Amino acid sequence: MTTLHALIADGGAHVLDGAMGTMLYQKGVFVNVCFDELVLRQPTLIAEVHAAYAAAGAELVETNTFGANPIKLSHYGLADETEAINGAAARVARGAVGPDVVVLGAIGPLGTRVEPFGELSIVEAEAAFGRQVDGLIAGGVGGFCLETFSDLHELEAAIRAVRARSDLALMAQVTLGVDGLTAYGTAPESFGPLLEAAGADIIGINCSIGPQGVLEAIERLAKVVRVPLVAQPNAGLPREVGDRQIYMASPEYFAEYGRRIVEAGARFVGGCCGTTPEHVKALRGFVRSASVMARATVVSADRVTLPRVKGTEPIALAARSAFGAKLAAGQWVTSVEIVPPRGVDPTPMLEQARQLRAAGVDAVNVPDGPRAQSRMGALISGILIERETGLEAVVHYACRDRNLLGMLSDLLGAAAAGLRNLLIVTGDPPKMGPYPDATAVFDIDAIGLTNLVARLNRGLDPGDNSIGAPTAFVHGVGVNPAATDLDRELARFAWKAEAGACFAMTQPVFDLRQLERVLPRLESFGVPVIAGIWPLVSLRNAEFLANEVPGITVPEPVLDRMRRASARGKDAALAEGVSIAREMMTEVRGMTAGAQVAAPMGRVEVALEVLEASRES
Repeated sequence: MTTLHALIADGGAHVLDGAMGTMLYQKGVFVNVCFDELVLRQPTLIAEVHAAYAAAGAELVETNTFGANPIKLSHYGLADETEAINGAAARVARGAVGPDVVVLGAIGPLGTRVEPFGELSIVEAEAAFGRQVDGLIAGGVGGFCLETFSDLHELEAAIRAVRARSDLALMAQVTLGVDGLTAYGTAPESFGPLLEAAGADIIGINCSIGPQGVLEAIERLAKVVRVPLVAQPNAGLPREVGDRQIYMASPEYFAEYGRRIVEAGARFVGGCCGTTPEHVKALRGFVRSASVMARATVVSADRVTLPRVKGTEPIALAARSAFGAKLAAGQWVTSVEIVPPRGVDPTPMLEQARQLRAAGVDAVNVPDGPRAQSRMGALISGILIERETGLEAVVHYACRDRNLLGMLSDLLGAAAAGLRNLLIVTGDPPKMGPYPDATAVFDIDAIGLTNLVARLNRGLDPGDNSIGAPTAFVHGVGVNPAATDLDRELARFAWKAEAGACFAMTQPVFDLRQLERVLPRLESFGVPVIAGIWPLVSLRNAEFLANEVPGITVPEPVLDRMRRASARGKDAALAEGVSIAREMMTEVRGMTAGAQVAAPMGRVEVALEVLEASRES
């Protein structure tokens, strides 16, 4: 059986197969089924595609396992079948082609973000890839093709999973956008040496854009890596024809660019989305007439083993904002939360902020669409408050409504406008609010966003590219001492702390015992904790928080006090709610780094009455 190592050693140019999904769709397979499972349910169909590519001249074919990892398979209830599906796919491919055709185990991304921008740890990612590798090895592959990756951390995890289990050669392929960069903004000149240092035997580009863009990327890679290169472009960019996406590049056009790609230095060339055996047949004829460019460029060992750019040293916390300076000095900080207006008139919000500044409050907290309500944007509200009143804002920034690129744009704009203090939150799902049919993005969560902000503070974008001068955000995170699954909450908090959180704000605290139990564990991470205080205004308010707001616990003694007070009237209920909040404020004054007080129904005077307790204690 021929292996990928043998083709690397012969020094020649070789042709890979084309798209599997395109062929299956043409054969009538619906896009909503699990393509990977077809090796078990319709193995003959998969074998026909492999055989067609081999007959067209492909010297390497990829198994039908692009999404056959346990995380993607779990969406179909097939996670337990991971090893079986991968093993069967390798055997089906092996049986469909001759012994001189190399069968590559195809491995694609996991379908979820990994750290530092996602919840899945690198260790978990390696384990998931490992299950797929085990199945492919058992099925008898002659090498591996790790393809269509945009996150280098995830791709390196896949490489390590292969290397821990096999000595077979592997090719690592990255997908690029029309700008020639990965989704995280990493250029070929950066990821090429990194993948070579990680142990990839072949490095290249697949999917992405059409042949022309891939050619340009190969030309750039050829200057910075020493290992062989691979290219598998799409058949051009898809166009909408009716309700279908059609790839327009003809086999002849595709093959002509395949020849140019080989002449630019690639030794392995094939196709991705939209390509068929006709494209591969044409490609084979053109590649036979091409000569691989002799790459005389010498890449130093220092360049190959160069670690990722670490950026500049972040600006000292005390120099970022007045709020940050008090945190850095260990001084008690105070803030009051007021919600942005529902309309376009910021006047009431600005007047509330002026009252707070006059009272000596350190900052105003500006929530970002709390309870999934539509209000004036938090970033714009924070900018208006700071410019019009001189009071610093701590702007809540939620992951719900924006993808990674949108967040990056927002944050760069906020930094340019002078905002410095952020509270990073995942955000309430739309179904909690008045627009249940609105869609949520949740491209990354609060952990990923904390990592993103920490990078910006070092002058780096998500792809470790310089943004010039670093940002100076004082970025905090949320934490819930009353979480139902406290171990998970603390594990997530540990990740946020590791990502560089400058402070933490708790959910409203009504049960001091809960805070006392959790606070030592929170403080062990070295992140200052600011307690959330919520003055209750009525029994109905207390019952709503206790029963309908996730993550908030209102103990029975507090509810009982509000019942007895409410029996005496609204004013008595409000007075009791303020009294409870003041008692909590007095207790947390000596325990935490500060307090954030809500202004119920915009009543700033109530919040200020509660804050008085901290000055009296």
